[in-house]
Amino acid sequence: MRWSVGIEAAGERVLSREEIVELADAIARSNGIATGIGTNRYGAQLVVDADSREDAITRATRIFLEAAATAGLPAAPVVRTEAVSEAEDELDGYR
Repeated sequence: MRWSVGIEAAGERVLSREEIVELADAIARSNGIATGIGTNRYGAQLVVDADSREDAITRATRIFLEAAATAGLPAAPVVRTEAVSEAEDELDGYR
C-alpha cells in the first residue's frame, strides 16, 4: 500500500533557502517535497510503499534522515510524523 508521510525535524538555527533546496533535491528521488525555508524546522512529505502505518513512518524517516545528511543539514531530532494511506485519503474525499 502507498502512504503519504509527513516528517519534520527541529533544530536550533534558521535554515536558508539554499539548504532547503538541497533537501528538496535529495528528497525528489523519493517523490517528495521539502519545507522549512526561513525557519528552524525542516521537513518533507514523502510517498512510500509499506504494509502498515508504522512501517511507512520507519521507511520515510530513514529516507528523510539520509536526504538531510546528503543535503548537509544539521542533525536535528524528528518532532513530527504523520502517515495517511491512499485508502484513507480516498475515503476522506467521499466524506
